[in-house]
Amino acid sequence: MGCTALIVIDMINTYEHEDADVLADSVRASLPGVNAVLRQARADDSPVIYVNDNFGRWRSHHGEILEAALAGKHSELVEPIAPDEESLFVVKARHSAFFETPLAYLLGQLGAERVVLCGQVTEQCVLYSALDAYIRHLDVVVAADAVAHIDPSLAEAALRMMERNMGANICLSHKITFDNPPVR
Repeated sequence: MGCTALIVIDMINTYEHEDADVLADSVRASLPGVNAVLRQARADDSPVIYVNDNFGRWRSHHGEILEAALAGKHSELVEPIAPDEESLFVVKARHSAFFETPLAYLLGQLGAERVVLCGQVTEQCVLYSALDAYIRHLDVVVAADAVAHIDPSLAEAALRMMERNMGANICLSHKITFDNPPVR
């Protein structure tokens, strides 16, 4: 079996957008779960890939995106989960982590057959990334306590859709293992 990669979606955020305050509250609640899956992936030497929006800054790179987020109004939500030196980083421009990014190629190079998704926003970028992973024949796991939402009811519906329509394993972060068969 191939490896499992952790994909951290849009957690490097300046929170300078509509719904930022509602989202920030949900992100705050999800941080322990995000930290748990980051620790487990790193302890197991599994690839950690941050896939992050460039917020329309077309000349930016991952360091600049991180600097802007750390200088933003909710740096306390970014600092604890910031990429380390071993983390990989993919810049995206739209909702899906896969849409017109090199993520699928990178996962292929790493031999990944399974992805664990965490981050924001459950009912948007996490949902679309899960669908794109599924159609690429990757096993999908979503850490339910490590995703943040804007609308709780839409987030719950998105998690149900990922489980039912994409066969995603929706579970708590402490039940996720890397490079092992999915926990059901």
